[in-house]
Amino acid sequence: MDIQLSQCFIAVEDHDQALAFYRDALGLEVRDDVEFEGMRWVTVGSPSQPEVDIVLEPPLADPNASPADRKAMAELLAKGMLRGIIFRTDDCDATFERVRAAGGEVLQEPIDQPYGVRDCAFRDPSGNMLRFNQSRAR
Repeated sequence: MDIQLSQCFIAVEDHDQALAFYRDALGLEVRDDVEFEGMRWVTVGSPSQPEVDIVLEPPLADPNASPADRKAMAELLAKGMLRGIIFRTDDCDATFERVRAAGGEVLQEPIDQPYGVRDCAFRDPSGNMLRFNQSRAR
């Protein structure tokens, strides 16, 4: 039995801001842009991983969610309390410079971690944490 990752989801407050970051700053390609019942989903992904999609979705992608639940999710997103994504890169320092030059909010400059990677971290426009890892030779 073989199981592979197909999609992962990131909550975003503003899809146009998210697109400017994920497409323009990170260089991901836009694969789909769908609106349904007043909500929007944008799918992006790395050209080198056509089988893996990142879906940029509303903070609470449920048309039946209560206003209180929508407010709670928006507050968690604004605080940066929702999970983000860890990307793999072959050059952490170059990736850091590219994302910083594009206006990414720096959380951590590139450093060597004791668990075998060199990494850096940013927040996307919605507050999600994104890490960029480069494997180190042991």
